[in-house]
Amino acid sequence: MIRSSLVLASLLAACGGQTPGAAPSPSPVSRETALAAFETVRGVLQHPRCQNCHPAGDVPLQGDEGRLHTQFVLRGPTGHGMPGAECTTCHGPTNPPNSFGTHVPPGVSKGWHMPPPEMPMVFVGVAPGALCEQIKDPKRNGGKDMAALRVHLEDPLVTWGWNPGAGRTPIPTPYAEFVAAWETWARAGAPCPGG
Repeated sequence: MIRSSLVLASLLAACGGQTPGAAPSPSPVSRETALAAFETVRGVLQHPRCQNCHPAGDVPLQGDEGRLHTQFVLRGPTGHGMPGAECTTCHGPTNPPNSFGTHVPPGVSKGWHMPPPEMPMVFVGVAPGALCEQIKDPKRNGGKDMAALRVHLEDPLVTWGWNPGAGRTPIPTPYAEFVAAWETWARAGAPCPGG
């Protein structure tokens, strides 16, 4: 009996104190660490690659400087542009080859679009605390809880920001670092700055 108890204790120690097959318990994350992780998340969301489709108005933005879209396109009733001038009229299913030059519309497999007008998810000019609260609020984020938001991070339109095509600055924070920061922030209960 003593020998089997020692064997079990040795096995548990080798498994980090866990019963075999049990999921590891998440390590606690301090509020300070969570807020630092959110700052990484915020930096990505407020990079031009994300902000250009999350403007304060109904005109998408272009370039690193966030200028109004030069083709006078609008968000439209569903976020896909106006009838006859939908985003996919110019934006194809992939980025064109770099040999096409820098002034060719980028593309993405899911189809280019903005959030719908009733839920615009504005990132431009929004203070960190307000951005944080907006992201977490299902009434303002498309009805998503934190798990659904995490899945959304893998959406082709989101990941496009790290591979935006010729002449566009990609998001400088590595994608894996962004996701790790998101997960750290979420694991801590997704606290918001100033809250």
